[in-house]
Amino acid sequence: MGFEWETTTDRSARMNRRRQRKQPLVRTLFETCTEVFANGGTGFIPPPADVQRLCSILDSMKAADVGLSPEMPYFRATKTGQAPVITYLHLYECEQFSMGIFCLPPSGVLPLHNHPGMTVFSKILFGTMHIKSYDWANDITCSSPTDAAVPGLARLKVNAVFAAPCGTSVLYPTAGGNMHCFTAVTSCAVLDVLGPPYSDRHGRHCTYYLERPLASFSVDGLSVAADEKEGFAWLQERDKPSDLFVVGAPYRGPKIID
Repeated sequence: MGFEWETTTDRSARMNRRRQRKQPLVRTLFETCTEVFANGGTGFIPPPADVQRLCSILDSMKAADVGLSPEMPYFRATKTGQAPVITYLHLYECEQFSMGIFCLPPSGVLPLHNHPGMTVFSKILFGTMHIKSYDWANDITCSSPTDAAVPGLARLKVNAVFAAPCGTSVLYPTAGGNMHCFTAVTSCAVLDVLGPPYSDRHGRHCTYYLERPLASFSVDGLSVAADEKEGFAWLQERDKPSDLFVVGAPYRGPKIID
């Protein structure tokens, strides 16, 4: 009868799996982010295996894992004529990454905005949401529009409704829908992991955009087939919308750091 000796690495992996099963999922998410983004910075893209690790954890997370339920005040419908107020729960932030939850009441909107030099994981914890996203169409050559306020041509990446439970969406610095807009069809909660986070000091500013139809501006050298024109738009920088109200609230879910 033979014997199989357990190596130190095997033992460590087994103990780590056991520990992760016992601890809150949000703590496991935090620890994995700490590893994945350890050497991150502007433009950093985690290796595919690490992207899958994070997605696997996020895909399994539910509202209860972060102490949320649809009955909480954050998700109540707004009175007619009032702009919906979005609540942001700050979980954690460091130089390499941040974790937070957007709580949207019905009809709440996070307007079209960008994530410069960032890789972003978004998980709908509950509810139904419309997501529209764009990437810059840098592969299409054309001169600048006659209106210099328009920064460039963008290609539509996503324009669909998603309902929990659904997979985690991932956007990258130049792909995957780096500029997106969230519109709550029902009350919903979205857990975001940003690597690295926004930072004015490092030039990672949040910029908002207006969508302009392709035909709105005349340019030279633009070649887009007629049946593809609906998949493009001009995106014009704008100030932060005056009807966007985001308020902070304390996170009361399971502890992330002891």
